[in-house]
Amino acid sequence: MDENKEQERSSISKATTLEELAEFWDTHSLADYWDETYEVEFEIRARRRRRVTLDPELYEKISKEAQLRGVEPETLVNLWLAERVSSG
Repeated sequence: MDENKEQERSSISKATTLEELAEFWDTHSLADYWDETYEVEFEIRARRRRRVTLDPELYEKISKEAQLRGVEPETLVNLWLAERVSSG
């Protein structure tokens, strides 16, 4: 394995894909590997979100529809707005 591939591997799980990594941690406990961990620092640059106030009755209808579709109300509203904006 070349050096670049080695750097892409997870040091504890030896996973090379997100799927392998998820599988590993679904079946293992971090407590068993605590001595192999180390502290890191990183910065997250999240875009600021905007809030829109909805009528409580409208939100309740959206919430019920979202539950039927298996998504969060915010997700459903974002999907609907994106569809509307792109078709308009």
